[in-house]
Amino acid sequence: MSQPVESEAAPTPHRSLWRDGNFLTMWSGQALSQFGAQITELALPVLAVLLLQATEFDVGLLGAAGTAAFLLVGLPAGAWIDRLRKRHVMIVADVIRAVALAALPLLWWAGLLQIWHMVLVALVMGVATVFFDVSYQSVVPSLVPADHIAEANGKLESTAQLAGIAGPAAGGWLIGVITAPFAVLVTAVTYLLSAGALLRTRDSELVAARHDHDPLVASIREGLRWVFGNVHLRRIVGTTGVSNFFSTITFTLLPIFLLRTLGLSPAQMGVIFAVGAVGGFVGALVTPRILRRLGEARTIPASAIVFSLIALLLPAAVAVPAIAFPLLLVQSFLGTFSVLLYNITQVTFRQRITPPRLLGRMNASIRFCVWGVMPIAALLAGALGTWLGVPTTMWIAAAGALASALFVITGPFWRMRELPTPGD
Repeated sequence: MSQPVESEAAPTPHRSLWRDGNFLTMWSGQALSQFGAQITELALPVLAVLLLQATEFDVGLLGAAGTAAFLLVGLPAGAWIDRLRKRHVMIVADVIRAVALAALPLLWWAGLLQIWHMVLVALVMGVATVFFDVSYQSVVPSLVPADHIAEANGKLESTAQLAGIAGPAAGGWLIGVITAPFAVLVTAVTYLLSAGALLRTRDSELVAARHDHDPLVASIREGLRWVFGNVHLRRIVGTTGVSNFFSTITFTLLPIFLLRTLGLSPAQMGVIFAVGAVGGFVGALVTPRILRRLGEARTIPASAIVFSLIALLLPAAVAVPAIAFPLLLVQSFLGTFSVLLYNITQVTFRQRITPPRLLGRMNASIRFCVWGVMPIAALLAGALGTWLGVPTTMWIAAAGALASALFVITGPFWRMRELPTPGD
């Protein structure tokens, strides 16, 4: 076996992340792209529902297209990514996403945009996002020392939530000023800026020589065996997968639910998203305190209980139209708060316990399971919304979400305070 090829120099070990220019460069790029993504998260549903008059089936198809790549290429993507420089993969993915998004306003300006164009762009964006997200969740250990991984994840998640606060408000303003199709151009620009920041970032990743790579199928099998051979990872996958399945049904129909069923405006929809981001930001800030009080292991089932129960408030808004808007603000804040607490805790554990050479496959295997259910759920949302109506479908999704916490509630987490570390 030959020695791995060493990459560019890593940041100085144990340096404070606030003084680590390398991490700050990568962080700033992600902050910009997260901000842009929040604008598009608001602009695309407005474009589909209000300008193209999308049906429930159209919305389901669009949602499925955006996440189909996790089911179709999620597993091999992890094996491929483990053979490549993850930072380089992220750069290419950012450029592809920028080009794909830029096609939408051009088609609208030419008077040619149809829903199938949006579906096609969603498919391309989805493939690029698979490679970006798996690399993103795998690259942190090569950027910061091991004892700073949780801090780095917290900072990255905090920034994502801050972007979620400002992004919807900016998106609502941009939609009003330059219309939804052209608002997505802002996101395309932020993806290019993110790629530029990643070009200036350095990492310490070790890439194995090409002739040392295992066959693709064997590499995929090793990643799956690592995930499902660990009782803690296995139960986390169960909770996250079931939660994602039912929350995808909810969020696929959410634009129709808010804009048509409840009669809210795009601006109010943006406020709901922004308040959710405030909850996520607060969750990211207080996660270290909660971990010190509850312990890492118990925080996972506790947060899962909260976000599975809070999901019931969303369809309940139909029953109390007079207070629907404030009720949705509360639901959005508490739901995102608890989800961020859960995600920061379990992602940090995954990164800490997994050997570096398996990080890409570990994250891809988990993403295949927990995001691969999303296109199926999105198509089901379109079918159920057409057959039963949107409010009834939202109740079904909320009831199903209650089952998601069972995997971690009934597991070994309550009997422990801290989760295992490598070598335990």
